[in-house]
Amino acid sequence: MSRKAKVSDIDAICRSLPEVELGTSWGDRPTYLVRQRPKPRGFVLTREPRHDAVDPVTGEEYQDLLVIRTADADDKAALVEADGPFFTIDHFRSYNAVLVQQSRLGEVEVDELREVLTDAWLAVAPKSLAKRFLAGGLDQLGQRAEGDA
Repeated sequence: MSRKAKVSDIDAICRSLPEVELGTSWGDRPTYLVRQRPKPRGFVLTREPRHDAVDPVTGEEYQDLLVIRTADADDKAALVEADGPFFTIDHFRSYNAVLVQQSRLGEVEVDELREVLTDAWLAVAPKSLAKRFLAGGLDQLGQRAEGDA
């Protein structure tokens, strides 16, 4: 039986995926990155408060936003249109990503969050790594599974 997601699940899920490191992007924003050449690619990042993402009720800038990559516009639309905490803003109109307030993660089950974050990872991971992961040829630390030569 699944449970409601918590903020700590973000780190646990992201770090369970192969070749992931916590680094920075967009200047100094904490970002979960997939290690690859020529440089790592981010799939979940903490967004700084900005004027273009405000609470419609209070008018205050959101303080706890995460940006989560999506594979494509259809996946983005599915998350935004579902009855859940994921949304977008004009700034991300042409970018395949959704936003979510960390304080609203409890509106989804941890299994759904795991699926969203894994899909985000798959959107930026090298194709060969993603293929091995999906085939079950990698353990959670990104190592080749025993007997996988």
